[in-house]
Amino acid sequence: MSSTTFTVRVNTAVMRGLEKLAKNTGRSRSFLAAEAIENYVNINEWQVAGIKQAIASLDDGHFVSHDEVRKWVSSWGRKDELPMPKRSSR
Repeated sequence: MSSTTFTVRVNTAVMRGLEKLAKNTGRSRSFLAAEAIENYVNINEWQVAGIKQAIASLDDGHFVSHDEVRKWVSSWGRKDELPMPKRSSR
């Protein structure tokens, strides 16, 4: 896999923590920073894709109202627990 270099500015406390972690793990600061950025990008790409998918589903009219969810959750643990609400569609 190819790579590229860029500069990032962090506060001194983060830099000290990164240096300590690098020393304690036997990894370079660059390796740890690259790994952290890669994980951050992967998590946020996944999260943003999920949000976009949820918004599209809402726009298409597929949802469960807040009131229905509230009533369902409030019934948990009772003898007369309500079934999970079904999503509505327009």
